[in-house]
Amino acid sequence: MIKLKTPISEEEIRKLRVGDTVLLSGTVVTARDQAHKLMIEEKPDFVRDDLRESVIYHCGPVVRKDDKGEWHFVSAGPTTSAREEPYQAEVIKEYQVRGVIGKGGMGARTAEGLKNYGAVYFHAVGGAGTLIANAVKKVKTVYKLDEFGTPEAFWVIQVEDFPLVVTMDAHGGSLHKEIMEKSSKIADELIHQI
Repeated sequence: MIKLKTPISEEEIRKLRVGDTVLLSGTVVTARDQAHKLMIEEKPDFVRDDLRESVIYHCGPVVRKDDKGEWHFVSAGPTTSAREEPYQAEVIKEYQVRGVIGKGGMGARTAEGLKNYGAVYFHAVGGAGTLIANAVKKVKTVYKLDEFGTPEAFWVIQVEDFPLVVTMDAHGGSLHKEIMEKSSKIADELIHQI
């Protein structure tokens, strides 16, 4: 298990390979569809420092506020990353992001962005939202909550030992692509046997 802490240098990221298991600590920013669209269309500066050499998490959390008015994550499972494919490479470049967390992997455009700008894709376990929420130790701030709503807001969180697997690396490796190619080959062989 590799321990990583944000901020993460490009050099550290380029050492990672597909299949590496990671425990991530430090600052992570949740961002889904509306957040990615905003980062491309308006390139806001309010989240720039939080994202520089940090990690984006494709997550629409379930949150609660305690008696002191502090936010807590109740559930923090990953959402499907493919929706962010049109935006992700440009966001990585613009904000100097070193990692993206989600589920299901991403496409060729993001893979190229990971390689060009020194970032990786981390797979988080789907269906384990309440367990993942235990890794969220603090909500540092939230942006665009009123405008975007809870799932789509930018939640800036402090995580500790968030368990992840590198499934797309900064060298062009993609576990998702490998599995798709192998599965397609097997499916073709089975069809030809009929």
